[in-house]
Amino acid sequence: MSGHVRSMQSPARLWLQRVASLTVKELRQLFRDPILMLFILYAFTLDIYLAGSGVSLELKQARLFLQDHDRSTASRELIHRFRPPYFRFMGETPGGRSGIALLDRGEAMLVLDIPEHFEKRLLAGQAAEVLLMVDTTNSVLGFLASSYAAEIVGGYGMEVGMRRAGLGEDALEQMPLIDNQQRVWFNPNQNNTWFMSLTELLNIITVLVVLLPAAALVREKERGTIEQLLVSPLSPFQIVLPKIAAMSAVILAGTALCLFSILGAVFHLPFRGSLLFFFAVTALYVFTTAGLGVLAATFARNMAQVGMLTVLMVAPMLFLSGNWTPPEAMNRVMMFFMTLSPLHYFIDASFGILLKGAGLKLLWDDILGMALIGATVFGIGLWRFRRQFH
Repeated sequence: MSGHVRSMQSPARLWLQRVASLTVKELRQLFRDPILMLFILYAFTLDIYLAGSGVSLELKQARLFLQDHDRSTASRELIHRFRPPYFRFMGETPGGRSGIALLDRGEAMLVLDIPEHFEKRLLAGQAAEVLLMVDTTNSVLGFLASSYAAEIVGGYGMEVGMRRAGLGEDALEQMPLIDNQQRVWFNPNQNNTWFMSLTELLNIITVLVVLLPAAALVREKERGTIEQLLVSPLSPFQIVLPKIAAMSAVILAGTALCLFSILGAVFHLPFRGSLLFFFAVTALYVFTTAGLGVLAATFARNMAQVGMLTVLMVAPMLFLSGNWTPPEAMNRVMMFFMTLSPLHYFIDASFGILLKGAGLKLLWDDILGMALIGATVFGIGLWRFRRQFH
């Protein structure tokens, strides 16, 4: 009986030994490529740092020029309210088209034009208008600049109206108002670096999870060793699995390096959820989405084609992840394709774990969607790999 059990276990042990040996071989080959190792190290460290500290979607030091045709106390009081850190007053410019010329050359983001008789109309209780020209080449910052400016001008107009009516600053407290109390969850200080750095980490994982397995398989093609592997006792799955396992281990190690050396130590990301759960979800995402790399390797003949196919596959995933554009803002066709992107579910799960402290009870649907799509892609990639040699 014991001999029968031993004979049943032997093929499984042999299968695991082959996979383990090939996985070690893949890791050794990767470590012998200093350029690729430097790229991976840069991607998980300096690139994340630059994204978190150098990229901002907030309005800061917007260059503001003034065309003051009134030269009054009211005009000076209004311009004094456009202060740092949102605005930076660059000085006055003569009238005419000089303000438009500054906008055209990119030297100004805003030009505030205060007309003549501005103060006189305010004192007379008449409507007084100002002209604000905004460079909206960057639509996000342009929208923020115009919104902040409208709030400043509106607040100044209300104060002037209250003073003219003989009401003091405490008059608003005596009026019936809606008390708007806001509570900001998960990121109380609205720290933009948390979002940018974590988003870049997830993007880097997605790029490498396609690039590295594809590069490992195509390298075998370029060296002419893929045929030797196919005539060996190894099955196509045993050839592909070690490459994915080795690259997954490298990506997980890079993710750990980024979490503790950049996100935690530099940007102080709170890590409210379980890090073990996050690594488990990341491992599932990396292992299943690596099927895209296998699929790319079946079409590519060299490393240059691997790079182009990686961009072709990853770019739609990034744009349809729901990270930069809310799903509700997309049309129905794009929303449908977004549900087919495993990155969409991975982003929801990652932000839920690290920033919200969510667990499996809340994130099971994201994990299930990511697993189903990833398993389908992995199956298609393995099928293509088998078929191309038959």
